[in-house]
Amino acid sequence: MIVDCALYRDGVRQEADDDVKKLLRAARRETGAFLWIGLHEPGYEEFDTVRRELGLHPLAIDDAAYGHQRPKIEDYGDTIFVVLKTVTYTKPAEVVLGEIMLFVGADFVITVRHGAANPLVPVRRRLEHDADLLATGPPAVLYAVLDEVVGSYDVVNHDIEADIIALESRVFTRSGGDATEDVYTLKREILEFRTAQDPLLPVLQELVRGRVPLCARHRERFRDVQDTLLRVDQQIDAHSEMVTSVLTAHLALQGRQQNEDMRKISAWAAVLAVPTMVAGVYGMNFEHMPETGWVLGYPLVVLGMAGACTLLYRRFKKSGWL
Repeated sequence: MIVDCALYRDGVRQEADDDVKKLLRAARRETGAFLWIGLHEPGYEEFDTVRRELGLHPLAIDDAAYGHQRPKIEDYGDTIFVVLKTVTYTKPAEVVLGEIMLFVGADFVITVRHGAANPLVPVRRRLEHDADLLATGPPAVLYAVLDEVVGSYDVVNHDIEADIIALESRVFTRSGGDATEDVYTLKREILEFRTAQDPLLPVLQELVRGRVPLCARHRERFRDVQDTLLRVDQQIDAHSEMVTSVLTAHLALQGRQQNEDMRKISAWAAVLAVPTMVAGVYGMNFEHMPETGWVLGYPLVVLGMAGACTLLYRRFKKSGWL
């Protein structure tokens, strides 16, 4: 559905109705004017009027209507089509992806959003408060949307970093329990985040290098967005390696704990083996056993077993096995 439709003249929003045909004719008739249409999860039929009026390419229409595209930029002559992945991070660790697609022409821009994440209302308001930037036309909208999306990547990146720190503290705390599943979950979410962020780098490279004539005058602004994305990309690499290190450390600590448990079990088994052996000998009930007729035999045997167990216990304790 159409969530917003406005005509901008010299960077100022004009009061107008929702007649797309009328607004488009006004944008094409007036110098310094362009039309911005915002759509949220539209169907193919909802694109029909816009497609016919603006002459959008059918392949791009299919991509925008059905979604599930990777970040890319496609040049259709007088129109460029850009796909961006939006990312939000929820608790517990879960990366939620959405999509923003833009059709950018000389006198119009169409933003198509899939998913509830990253609404474009703040972007529109920010641009409307910067008339000088908005007066440069539809490429300014592309820059602002890119800046907003990449800025949200930075926020998600910091949230993931905080979760890694918390997970690392939990792993090195004895009472933290088994964190293997949580480590794998966070690793998977980081990889999903990368599927949204990494393919956007070539898109910005195309814009920064001036290979898209329509957006050439905004190369410096696109370079600033690219710098932020490169920083996020480096941090994601570091986070991925850190999670791998945390997993390795967690498995090593679990192995060490299991070794300690086995040593304790072995030590107690050795301590208990002495009374078990002595009791086994006396339990055989042979007739000719001198100690069975001696009054002090029983207490001395018990004291001997206790002494042997105490000696073994102290030896194992001193060696760190208990």
